[in-house]
Amino acid sequence: MDNRADVREFLTSRRARITPDQVGLPAGTNRRVSGLRRSEVAALAGVSVEYYTRLERGAISGASPEVLDSLARALLLDDAERAHLFDLAHAASPVGRPPRRRNPKSWTPHQSLQWVLDAVVAGPAFVRNGRMDILAANALARAFYMDVYDMPCRPPNIARFTFLDERAYDFFPDWDMFADVTVSILRTEAGRDPHNKDLHDLIGELSTRSEDFRRRWGAHDVRHHGTGFKTFRHSVVGELTLAFEGLEMAAEPGLTLTLYAAEPGSPSEERLRLLASWAASHENELAPATTTQADHESKPR
Repeated sequence: MDNRADVREFLTSRRARITPDQVGLPAGTNRRVSGLRRSEVAALAGVSVEYYTRLERGAISGASPEVLDSLARALLLDDAERAHLFDLAHAASPVGRPPRRRNPKSWTPHQSLQWVLDAVVAGPAFVRNGRMDILAANALARAFYMDVYDMPCRPPNIARFTFLDERAYDFFPDWDMFADVTVSILRTEAGRDPHNKDLHDLIGELSTRSEDFRRRWGAHDVRHHGTGFKTFRHSVVGELTLAFEGLEMAAEPGLTLTLYAAEPGSPSEERLRLLASWAASHENELAPATTTQADHESKPR
C-alpha cells in the first residue's frame, strides 16, 4: 500500500500547528510558513533537513523507532498521534503485515458474548469495530441507538448515521464535537488497519456525500477514545448525560466493548430506566436484523 500522501499530509498538518515559541525558538519577523519550518523540525528531532524532508514527502519506510520518537517529540504529538505515526510507518514497511481484523459481514458474536451483553441491564452495552459498525448489543443499546438501527444499511454504522442522517443533529446536541470524534476514530483506524477495504469504502462514501466529513477528514486528527462523558437527546426519553468506557477486546483484535452508565440518582439514570421499560414493551421492533439490506438513501449534507 502506498500511503505517502497520508504521511505527507499528517506531518505537514502537525508542523503547521506549532508556533516557534511553543518549542523555545525565536519567532523572527520574516516567516513565510505557518508553524515551524522544516529545518526547525529537523533540528528539534536531531536529523538532517534532507532526511526530514524525505520523511515529510512520505518516504517513511525504514525510519527507526528512535527517529519516530524524536519526530513525535519535536512535533509535540500526543499519545494518539504518536501511535498513528508509528502505524503509518508500519504500513509503509515492505515487511509490514495487516493486523487481523474481523469481517463484519461474516462475524457474529459467540453466544457467551451475547450473554455478557444481555447481563448488562442498567445501561447500553455494545461491541463495535474501528469502522464504527455496531456488531453486537444488549436490548438497551438497541433502544438507545434505535435511529441508527432504523437505517437500511447493515451492520448499523454510527459514522454513517452521524454524517448522512438528519436525525443525528437531534440525537447529538453537540453535533460538531461528535462529528470530530467520529472522524478521528476513523482516521486512527485507517492508520492502524490500512488494508481494510470495507473501511476505505465507508470513507469514500462519506467523503462523496458529506462536505462536513470531507473537511474534517482533511485535518488528519486522531485520538484515543476510551473514557469520558457524553450528552445525548433521545427521541423517547429526552436528554441523557452518560459516562462511557471503551474496552479493547483481547479475544477479538480490533473490536471495542463500550458501556454507558448514568450517575446514580441523576435524572439521566431515571431516563435510562424509562428507556429500558420502553424497550421491553417494544422488544419485537428492536430485535436485531438478520438480513443484509441495501444502503440507505438519506440525503447527503
